[in-house]
Amino acid sequence: MIKGGKGGAKTAHSGLRFESRVAMKNLLASLPGYSVEEDIVYFDKRKIAEFYGKNKLYKNLLEPNNIDYSVIISKKLLPDEAILILAGNTLYIIEIKFQEVAGSVDEKLQTCDFKNKQYNKLLASLGISVKYVYILSDWFKKDVYRDVLKYVESVGCYYFFYELPLDFLGLPQPEK
Repeated sequence: MIKGGKGGAKTAHSGLRFESRVAMKNLLASLPGYSVEEDIVYFDKRKIAEFYGKNKLYKNLLEPNNIDYSVIISKKLLPDEAILILAGNTLYIIEIKFQEVAGSVDEKLQTCDFKNKQYNKLLASLGISVKYVYILSDWFKKDVYRDVLKYVESVGCYYFFYELPLDFLGLPQPEK
């Protein structure tokens, strides 16, 4: 898988293969050398990442650091998935959009710039950078999404189809 989600069917890199709403924790835990206990990710028994999806971002990361989100942003954002990679101090906000018919998800892709900026504001005082990523189904490979996908890339957000490469996240590759 290449940045921007092109060429996913022929990728030579290991990645997390999403199908509908499979939890990222389960996908990581299924890889050789990886284990997940509660919201902590280990590789070869070494702590490498932490999960902060939905309200856990506020309860387990911001509140213990005495950060009141409402002072920084006006509305709480709840990511589908969020994983803090400790080595790079980067929080990956992962939004999973699997569509089979036209609907409101179409417009949601256009909100990534705003949400990315909000998450970056929210986490700046902790020195955590943010990368906003979509995992998409084949529905979004249609030509009508060409401009939206170009926009996603142009504002510094990312997308992939069905798979999230471990090297994109900066996570170790398991032994085959």
